[in-house]
Amino acid sequence: MSDTIPMSVSDTSNHQGRLAMYQVARELEFCYGHRLLNYPGKCRHLHGHNGKAIITLQAESLDERGMLVDFGDIKQKVQRWVDENLDHNMILCKDDPIVPVLEAHGERFFLMDSNPTAENIARLIFERALSEGLPVAKVQLWETANCHASYEISTGHATADGLTRTWREPNWREVHDDTVI
Repeated sequence: MSDTIPMSVSDTSNHQGRLAMYQVARELEFCYGHRLLNYPGKCRHLHGHNGKAIITLQAESLDERGMLVDFGDIKQKVQRWVDENLDHNMILCKDDPIVPVLEAHGERFFLMDSNPTAENIARLIFERALSEGLPVAKVQLWETANCHASYEISTGHATADGLTRTWREPNWREVHDDTVI
């Protein structure tokens, strides 16, 4: 006798009034330096981290392979960008007065419009994953083994069909251009 539960690849079963979602995550490790402007603590000085970003993708259904996304796609689309732009690099605010000094010495750096806090770096990686067409739900950035920041979509997620699925107790609604479908 088999204990297998029949399930279709596009199964979006409703469980106790909630839509079931699939999630996958990939961890990306990279080393970076930064400093925080307008900050009174020791992080106002140039310093570095052995960081880890955890990218969580989410969707209602799986593809014909039975996968949300191939982990290799995350590596190709996001890890490569992180390696080329953030790994072993100084991540600085565009207004940081050290930028001209680094430029004059031919040093690498990556400029952000905002202060390069863990929160803003998590958002930067989130937006990169989203721009690559990945159904990203959350990015956590671990600066240390004890401290992390997250950027996530908490009320829904963007989908390939242009709809946003928004969680409102007790059911999901599909919203497009502020019109309930």
